[in-house]
Amino acid sequence: MAKELWLNLPVKDVARSRKFFSELGFKFHTRHENSDEMAGLIIGDKQVMVMLFPEAVFKSFISNEIADTKLGTEVLISIDAQSKQEVDELIARAVAAGGEQIGKSSDLGWMYGGGFIDLDGHRWNVLYMDESKIPKD
Repeated sequence: MAKELWLNLPVKDVARSRKFFSELGFKFHTRHENSDEMAGLIIGDKQVMVMLFPEAVFKSFISNEIADTKLGTEVLISIDAQSKQEVDELIARAVAAGGEQIGKSSDLGWMYGGGFIDLDGHRWNVLYMDESKIPKD
């Protein structure tokens, strides 16, 4: 079985993306801390890694074109939050760091969420779920 998971995203400028996500409070894997060719963004306690690669490097991994994030969404990365307040705070930090909020946050009673678009157009969903309030069928 797999022991680790890496999601690979193309970015225009690794240093700029590293700064953006650092301002949101994310940490980076020390293995790539001095690299201009990649950055390993650590997500959560299980340490899923989102690898940020310059578009030219990313292009060398694939046999087709990189999706144009202005025309469509290639992936929606969803991360959890510990409270509604944390959802709103993370989105506010993303906007302050140069990102864009996706619509308004919504509250379904058992789930509260919103999202942001990073500097390269990738979409991030931030969710708080109160499992005690999930409707029972």
